[in-house]
Amino acid sequence: MLQQTQVSTVLDYYRRFTQHYNDVQSLANAPIDDVLALWTGLGYYARARNLHKTAVILVDKYNGQLPDDLDKLIELPGIGRSTAGAIMTLAYHQIFPILDGNVKRVLARYYAIEGWPGKKEIENKLWQCAEELLPTSRIANYIQAQMDLGATVCTRSKPSCETCPLQSNCRAFQHNLPQNYPTSKPKKIIPTRQTNWLIAQLKTGEILLEQRPSHGIWGSLWSFPETDSSKNIDSLCQDKLFVNMANITTQPYIRHVFSHFKLDIHPHLIQCSINNNRIAENKSLTWYKIGDALLLGLPAPVKLFLEQLQKMRN
Repeated sequence: MLQQTQVSTVLDYYRRFTQHYNDVQSLANAPIDDVLALWTGLGYYARARNLHKTAVILVDKYNGQLPDDLDKLIELPGIGRSTAGAIMTLAYHQIFPILDGNVKRVLARYYAIEGWPGKKEIENKLWQCAEELLPTSRIANYIQAQMDLGATVCTRSKPSCETCPLQSNCRAFQHNLPQNYPTSKPKKIIPTRQTNWLIAQLKTGEILLEQRPSHGIWGSLWSFPETDSSKNIDSLCQDKLFVNMANITTQPYIRHVFSHFKLDIHPHLIQCSINNNRIAENKSLTWYKIGDALLLGLPAPVKLFLEQLQKMRN
């Protein structure tokens, strides 16, 4: 769970993003690099890429408006069935169910449905319950009430059952076992991966950055070139980075935690000069002044390292 200071930081980043792109047209017109730069610090960068893709589609196909059709909404990048249902009910007042985390918890307790909601079989049961409960009027009020009930009363820990309007028919409450629902996600061992950053720096201070592929971890963000092994750094400097290495120092390792694995990063600061006899074939590699680099879309640990490097030079 996020601490209060972390929540405030995320909200600050989000406000900055929405103030900059305050309509669909401005977001669609923006270069993806600018979008990712403003998203830096929020994490889950696929969301930023999907927001940008969806904005472009909305401008090109729907005159900048969200379609009022569930299937067309689900086709948009980053919009699933629950989000589409919320848009249909809250924006267009059409009758559709939603199933966000709060609603899953309310339904799992109300019906005493055992099993982890992330499992397809359990999720299908919850969808069926959500559909059966749909009213024929005031759908927007009902959907908002569902979400608010889970967020403020039927909370994950210490639910306020004594004030809940559903307590008389809630099976979990009747058996005094609300804490048993929904079933927690099965624990699994989170693997740890290793990587080595090649942080090439010229005497004038410029840093070599590489734009990552659009898919995968940190997609489309700018980062330091990487290698799995520290044994081939010298050859990589020559053959990939096209630099002549003058000195190399290994910095303290960095651990970055993703949702499904831990990444141990071993930074190698390489003082170097450009090899003018080699033609750079990797078009994703670019030299940046640190101040300019900090304006790019960067993974959080890359941004932090660059800020520390900038302080060292000042």
